[in-house]
Amino acid sequence: MADFKFEIQEHLAQLSTNAKGWSKELTSVSWNERDAKYDIREWSEDYSKMSKGLTFTAEELRLLRDALNKIELD
Repeated sequence: MADFKFEIQEHLAQLSTNAKGWSKELTSVSWNERDAKYDIREWSEDYSKMSKGLTFTAEELRLLRDALNKIELD
């Protein structure tokens, strides 16, 4: 696997924590020294390991927010 760099710019929300201590979070992350994007994935307690996740531009996150706001949850 190719090496890559990442820097968490901002922790925006912790969504859950599993039994192993990994937390699912919404963060702002800079990948390979590029502009930060919004990201949802699980992180180890020390943020040295990560799961596969989803990365969004600001516009994609706005569209997702708008779609979620239309859903009626119980």
